[in-house]
Amino acid sequence: MSSTAALLAWACALLLLCHCCSSARISVGRQEEREQPYGQLTFQQGMCGIERLSALEPSRRVQSEAGVTEYFDQLQQQMQCAGVSAYRRTIQPRGLLLPFFSNAPKLIYIVQGRCVGGMVIPGCPETFQWTQQAAGQQWGEMEEAGQEQRFRDEHQRIQQYREGDVIAVPNGVAHWFYNNGEVPLVAITISDVSSGANQLDNLHRDFLLAGRERRAEQGAQMERAEERKEVNLLSGFDTNLLAEALGVDREVAKKIQNPEDRRGDIVLVERGLEMLRPSRWMEQQVQQQEEQEERQGQCPRNGLEETYCTLKNKQNMADAMLADYYNPRAGRITLLNSQKLPMLRFIQMSAVRGQLRKNALVAPLWNVNAHSIMYALRGSCRMQVVGHRGRTIFDGELRQGQLLVVPQHFVVVMQSRSEQFEWIAFKTNDNAMVSQVVGKASVLRGLPVEVLMNSYRISREEARRLKFNRGSEMSIFAPKSVRELQ
Repeated sequence: MSSTAALLAWACALLLLCHCCSSARISVGRQEEREQPYGQLTFQQGMCGIERLSALEPSRRVQSEAGVTEYFDQLQQQMQCAGVSAYRRTIQPRGLLLPFFSNAPKLIYIVQGRCVGGMVIPGCPETFQWTQQAAGQQWGEMEEAGQEQRFRDEHQRIQQYREGDVIAVPNGVAHWFYNNGEVPLVAITISDVSSGANQLDNLHRDFLLAGRERRAEQGAQMERAEERKEVNLLSGFDTNLLAEALGVDREVAKKIQNPEDRRGDIVLVERGLEMLRPSRWMEQQVQQQEEQEERQGQCPRNGLEETYCTLKNKQNMADAMLADYYNPRAGRITLLNSQKLPMLRFIQMSAVRGQLRKNALVAPLWNVNAHSIMYALRGSCRMQVVGHRGRTIFDGELRQGQLLVVPQHFVVVMQSRSEQFEWIAFKTNDNAMVSQVVGKASVLRGLPVEVLMNSYRISREEARRLKFNRGSEMSIFAPKSVRELQ
């Protein structure tokens, strides 16, 4: 009996040990999926010993025929700490961003305008097919005019994007965009160059499949950091070999390589771009159906109804009806993570979009498992960021068009200065978590009154006011007058 009891005790101890080991391996931030080579990771951690943050503006501007790309300085310490790169792109009406792919996964937010675009996912079929019969049905007007349509085309899915959309693009996936609207298309892009999916270095690299990038308009400040695209990838091959590989004659191969093309990577389509895609009415119907399902919470996903080829890669965050936090006197906050958009699991990023009324605040908080890259969409706010050992590393204004990195575990608070302040925050985790200092579901609310009394040397009444003064407010706070606080 004693040997049996000892054996049972030993088995229980072994089971407990295995459980503890497995628990220790679980990371809230899913750090294992973002793990980098030892030297690279050490470099990034060293870059997070930040003494001072500053609001960033683009430092390099590259003009193309039908648009412009503005790059933020990738060598800034805060960008190196977060392991990200950022650029803002403007595409004029009828402007086509030529196909390219990047070495890192990224999120794109449409700040203004609308466009059509597509991603060419490796191994996925061309589901948009235009046969002669279909062409006759769709372009009957041309047949009436005596123009016979003999052209046949097929390609991967094309989607319509609009202001407020967040677009998830995996690394190595070719994509393109065309501005079919009447106003310039403006988009901000954040690439996670520290992602485990990027096995090159920590510099953002775009690989053009057509066109070439023009020289920067200003400053050599960023040329030491940015990998220049120069010409498209196909230009590097021998012309005869390329012609044989593509199955075209040598003259066509020369046109494809076209080293003399000076239009840049955003070109003007004189007569507009015609392509096979659902009608605007059908797109609107699908969009309205998706929005209704999202509002009603009728979008359960079990991983079987969607394949990688058909995964939804966009989500609109500007719709007030989709807000996760709402205070009529303060504003609203909308979250986007891999629970809402499963594609984010593949790129390990998420986003938060917020809107504040004048003098409203975002509760002091820190990011538990991610860096946060904040970009001001409209208006301005006062921000304070406090780092290790209680040192203030930023106390200033964030204005429209500026960017600021808030490192993981650094505490941040914001207060709107304009009538309405709007921002988008990109997070380096597909299920980013925050911990709030005050308000409902916060650290102070979760601590016993006695702990607060002894921590801050305050009376019981003061501790209770500290703990409950914000009532049921959560995340965003309406401004309080001095009389209300007394």
